[in-house]
Amino acid sequence: MTQELLAILGIFLATVLLAMPLGRYLAAIYRGDRNWSDFMGPLERGLFKAGGINPEREMTWQQHLLALLAINLLWFVYAMLVLCFQGGLPLNPDGNASMTPDQAFNTAVSFLVNCNLQHYSGESGLTYFSQLVVIMFLQFVTAATGMAACVVVFNALREGTHEKLGNFYNYFVKSITRVLLPLSLAVALVLAFQGTPMTFRAKQPIVTMQGDSAVVSRGPAAAMIGIKQLGTNGGGFFGVNSAHPLENPTSLTNAVENLSITLIPMAMALCFGYYLRRPRLGWMVFGVMTAGYLLLQVPTVALEMHGNPAITRLGVDQHLGSLEGKEMRLGAPASALWAIQTTVTSNGSVNAMHDSLTPISGMNTLLGMMTNAFYGGVGVGFLNFFVFIIVAVFISGLMVGRTPELLGKKIEAREMKIAILIALLHPLLILAGTAMAAHLYAGNPTEYAGWLANPGYHGFSEMLYEYTSSAANNGSGFEGLGDNTPWWNISCGVVLLLSRYLPIIGPVAIAGLLARKKFIPESAGTLKLDTATFGIMVFFVIWIIAALSFFPALALGPLAEHFTLY
Repeated sequence: MTQELLAILGIFLATVLLAMPLGRYLAAIYRGDRNWSDFMGPLERGLFKAGGINPEREMTWQQHLLALLAINLLWFVYAMLVLCFQGGLPLNPDGNASMTPDQAFNTAVSFLVNCNLQHYSGESGLTYFSQLVVIMFLQFVTAATGMAACVVVFNALREGTHEKLGNFYNYFVKSITRVLLPLSLAVALVLAFQGTPMTFRAKQPIVTMQGDSAVVSRGPAAAMIGIKQLGTNGGGFFGVNSAHPLENPTSLTNAVENLSITLIPMAMALCFGYYLRRPRLGWMVFGVMTAGYLLLQVPTVALEMHGNPAITRLGVDQHLGSLEGKEMRLGAPASALWAIQTTVTSNGSVNAMHDSLTPISGMNTLLGMMTNAFYGGVGVGFLNFFVFIIVAVFISGLMVGRTPELLGKKIEAREMKIAILIALLHPLLILAGTAMAAHLYAGNPTEYAGWLANPGYHGFSEMLYEYTSSAANNGSGFEGLGDNTPWWNISCGVVLLLSRYLPIIGPVAIAGLLARKKFIPESAGTLKLDTATFGIMVFFVIWIIAALSFFPALALGPLAEHFTLY
């Protein structure tokens, strides 16, 4: 166990060490500074010319949002068409069928919003063609969308008064060509050399050691897995995701995939400070995010290493930890590390069954998604954190009797209203969806018997987890839930749409409003944002909003289940 603990500590430290230069690099490419990746310039100019785009034309915040929403609508229509007709399209050696309209809607929306909630199994639900031209394509462009929106907010917080906030398409394309593409290629090569399939051949017939005949699914998996991790996408090429021995074959691939989950979210937090040339501000954001992450990660590792107390009382030795739903080749500590890293971000990939986590560990994965601000998704994680900064600045200003100011811009009623609406939208979508589903199940448990493999406290947690995962654009699940039904496909699809675009529109709108305001130089009475004191303020604002909103629901689910173990 000591060796396993050192391994997960090494993964975390390696991620931090890599995020530091990556944060500087991100700031350089978005500012337009000269850097080593300038050789991609001709390709980018070719793309802009083909699309009729002038990357030098700066856009207002409204124009940024219009471009973002319009291009996302086109991707949705495209994805729906391919998924509904994939059965008759090329690269389908296994003869997989087309999706039903409700499942295609849920899948298209899920990958469009960077959630990758899967109500299907990758081996049978998709073809190689749709895995590449829909799923993998969306994993690149949706991650880049979040990063581009984040840079718009960075621009708005620069010193001075600004009407224009850069060019959305410029940030979007550079996020792909200079960040996501090279990093995902590096990860994919590691996976391919470690044994992850990269082929267009059909399933491979084999004879097992017991003499049984079976077939093994394969496909162009390595290429997709790299971007699914780095873009905090998380959709598995295979049904059981990175618990599959071909999707995550070795300890090295497990470490590389795990590192990839939080690498860019960490770097984006540091990029904020470097971009504004105020690195201490980036470290404040990174410090708050990391403190919240560790408060969830450390107890989860400890709980999974000690096992289930109810099983211990039966006399079962659990010296290897709680192994239900986990891969023996990975072990409890590595599974616990992944479970929290994938839920504090909007990644959602898994290397173990979250439904089998001990109750408090399951609650910690829920809290990671409920707070939705400790690292978070690529780009969008910072946007969520930005909302809490606005709230913390406003409260701090009131406490000292000054007009709240954020980096020389006054925070007034309009900005606060938008921030509070966005902050409350997240719990509203989660709790309202869970309440409606619980009402339906309780009203007719016979008709909806296929929904829950575990009625009672854990069944409630399964429904709560599904809407939490949808609202956090996460995509993981407590898979005891029978979710491939019209109710779950459509209701989760609606939550996915609202919880992706409104939390982008809100922060960008706040940033646009702030950018236009008169800049007020710092003085002796200015609230310093790059201090530990303000970081603590932001930290408690996040936890208080999450605790007040979600504690009653958590008490009905994982907390109640936890006390039944004793």
